[in-house]
Amino acid sequence: MSPTRQDAWSQDEDLLLAEVVLRHIREGGTQLQAFEEVGKQLSRTSAACGFRWNSFVRKQYKSGIELAKKQRKELKKQGIPTETEYSNEFASEETPVPASSRSEGVSYQSVLQYLENLHKKASTASSIEQAKEKSLQKIRELEKKSYTLAAENERLSKNLKAIEEDYRSLIEIMERARKMVVLQEEDRQQKVKFQMDKNGNLERVEK
Repeated sequence: MSPTRQDAWSQDEDLLLAEVVLRHIREGGTQLQAFEEVGKQLSRTSAACGFRWNSFVRKQYKSGIELAKKQRKELKKQGIPTETEYSNEFASEETPVPASSRSEGVSYQSVLQYLENLHKKASTASSIEQAKEKSLQKIRELEKKSYTLAAENERLSKNLKAIEEDYRSLIEIMERARKMVVLQEEDRQQKVKFQMDKNGNLERVEK
């Protein structure tokens, strides 16, 4: 058993935590289940995952949480069972065995009908599961793209801010240089004086 980690969280770990929690919200699971799942993957306790989510990560994904809740409602409206409902339904629902099959006189027709019902239920469950899995996979891909775009947008915003600061600094330097040139020109002009030569002409004399 790997030791429980207590080191600082990385950006990739925060991203994994967000993806799993949002998936559980969308599919009707609980946050506790999400924390346990992430904890197993990262060798951290579910309590540590819950604390990290509530203290930091959740604030970064407010819009994602709202979107996941809306998607869960849409799945319910469309009659598509969420992960929790789907599990509970097939865990509790068992196809009843025909009474005739529990007696000694089992007919071939009743057994055949019983097997056909099982096959129909299995086919329906399989098609629902495949459709659900495809939808979830597409949603995960879109979520990853949105997370990547959000991170890229944040990086570009920081770069733009740095460029704006550099530009302001450059303008200040150029303004100071301009003022120095003006002062030097004024000082040079003040040092120039004129005097009359022997012929009565004015000539410039440097101080």
